[in-house]
Amino acid sequence: MIKISQRVSAIAPSMTLAISAKANELKAAGERVINFGVGEPDFDTPAHIVQAAKDALDAGYTKYIAAAGLPKLRKAIANKLKKENNLDYDPSQIIVSNGAKHSIFNAIFATIEDGDEVLIPKPYWLTYPEVVKSCGGIPVYVMATARHGYKVTAAQIENMITPHTKMLIFNSPCNPTGAVYTESEIRAIAEVCEEHNLIVLADEIYEKLIYGGETHFSIANCSPAMKEQTIVINGVSKSYAMTGWRLGYLACPAHIAKAIASFQSHSTSNVNTMTQYAALAALEGDDKPMRDMIEAFGRRRELMIEKLDAMKELGLDYVKPDGAFYVMLLCDNLYGKKYKGVKIHGSMDIADMLLTHKKVAATPGVCFGDDDAVRLSYALSEKDMLEGLEKIAEFARECE
Repeated sequence: MIKISQRVSAIAPSMTLAISAKANELKAAGERVINFGVGEPDFDTPAHIVQAAKDALDAGYTKYIAAAGLPKLRKAIANKLKKENNLDYDPSQIIVSNGAKHSIFNAIFATIEDGDEVLIPKPYWLTYPEVVKSCGGIPVYVMATARHGYKVTAAQIENMITPHTKMLIFNSPCNPTGAVYTESEIRAIAEVCEEHNLIVLADEIYEKLIYGGETHFSIANCSPAMKEQTIVINGVSKSYAMTGWRLGYLACPAHIAKAIASFQSHSTSNVNTMTQYAALAALEGDDKPMRDMIEAFGRRRELMIEKLDAMKELGLDYVKPDGAFYVMLLCDNLYGKKYKGVKIHGSMDIADMLLTHKKVAATPGVCFGDDDAVRLSYALSEKDMLEGLEKIAEFARECE
């Protein structure tokens, strides 16, 4: 028997798989499942982007290109970063990869040695600690509580720093909480990172999905020194409804970009060529479909907040999200109660019971390091969202 390496064995299996598998079984059996677990826009990729990919195929753009990405796409990304984020990068400092997740792996693989500690605010996107571990690093969690808006402070980060701390993973807007850090909060965190010479992996994939008058501010913009310590992660998946196209990118200091381009050439080589032409159309073409999608998410957010407010009397609560398309539904007041005679111990029980008895799929918060909540996505139709929220309310009323 072939032995699995220790690196791979150390990676925890996804705790969402059991819920997802059960939801798929129910759908296959003809059951209607309302899915709040979706982590992608429910909109189609805009037509002009799809057409750009078709045009690329028709033009014969099906050959290998530079592993770091199509030169004019890298230039377009550099232009985007300058125009929208006031960040100056040469196209050579941009690496195009197979999704933001791939860019995150590249960044950590290029900079983390065995035993290096990586600070991760908690709740976190479940891939962060597994990538850190796969690269020999040690995840160290900094708790962001619901009471404080799911945000960590500069003081909390500083208190967790040891001689082994190498990196902070910073995600704003945040998956799973929807938290958006203000410029002043970010500047305070940047000061700590500068003082302690920490690399910051800034995951900004949800930057355009911000509501209620909040704005995105990149930590790389805090100072020239902070820019040199930051690896910015972004992509086209969330903003342009292109999750399945698999194109992300990073921007970083030149020597890091050169190293990543080198080892990417030995692993995946280039992102498929037609997708890169599609991404170019996304960045340089009509942004009205994106703006319409963001407006739709904003309306759904308001509708969800309205309905969740009415559920507070049932023992449920939430923190108002300012970005992404998620809300953490606090359900810990139900723990210790029983549903149909079965005691509720945590978020996995809540998610399993909702799916089994109400045909509603939600993501247990324990997957993100917070067992007090389940994550609800509002990347679904208003009709389904309202029906699903009513079923969740029914569930809470039936707990005793």
